[in-house]
Amino acid sequence: MNAPRLDLHPQQQGGLFYHASGAEVELFEQADRFGMPVLIKGPTGCGKTRFIQHMAQRLGRKLYTVACHDDLTTADLVGRHLIGSQGTFWQDGPLTRAVREGAICYLDEVIEARKDITVVLHPLADDRRILPLEATGEELQAAPGFMLVVSYNPGYRNLLKGLKPSTRQRFVAMAFDYPEAAVETRIVQHESGLDPVNAGHLVSLGNALRHLGQHDLEEAPSTRLLIHTGRLIAAGMDPRQACEACMAQPLTDEPVAQAAIMDVVRAHFAEPGQQQANRRFA
Repeated sequence: MNAPRLDLHPQQQGGLFYHASGAEVELFEQADRFGMPVLIKGPTGCGKTRFIQHMAQRLGRKLYTVACHDDLTTADLVGRHLIGSQGTFWQDGPLTRAVREGAICYLDEVIEARKDITVVLHPLADDRRILPLEATGEELQAAPGFMLVVSYNPGYRNLLKGLKPSTRQRFVAMAFDYPEAAVETRIVQHESGLDPVNAGHLVSLGNALRHLGQHDLEEAPSTRLLIHTGRLIAAGMDPRQACEACMAQPLTDEPVAQAAIMDVVRAHFAEPGQQQANRRFA
């Protein structure tokens, strides 16, 4: 979140590592306690999905994750009638299963979904906590433990996409950002197996490119990209080659922008021969 607290320790649930950056764990637990839906906004790869996975394990809940897109229909989310060997039958969608089972339903990048999706969410996101199934005539009351969580990247918002105020005001909202450098270094270390020094260099590089991204890149390098890069470096690949493969190439197709990224990379990771010389004279 926006105000990191460095006194918090990383937590591991069921083998899943998560390093809290603020009061997000406590806030999520309180929202769950009162049956409140949660909205998480933040840039790509900053840990939104990992946080939800961590909280599902922490609370002992089953998690249904839906990646939203333009072609996602209400039927995809709620369910539909299908034809089988015994005739027509109803099959629940992920949202309906979560409502019946008291599970968590996570809609990732919800603003990418069609507008009619929000019509389904409204009665679940207020005190009613109901899901009307028009196709079957049922009106499901959410089972205890059900939780609706949605996320989106504010950087993708435009005039045609975005949540209406009437929708946003139904949620407890959390604003995520890339972790503070010391926290992100620990995350990169743990997830990639990279040594502390190179993990620090990698995070410093990521922050430098994020400043560059405000002007020349459509998307800043995410913590996820830093972890991917760290894994290649930890496996023995030259850091500059790893950075080109995991940062310069994925972030842009423009040769000029790629060259600018590699200039920043070279400032953080010297030639292998130069690195050895630096160690001799250190």
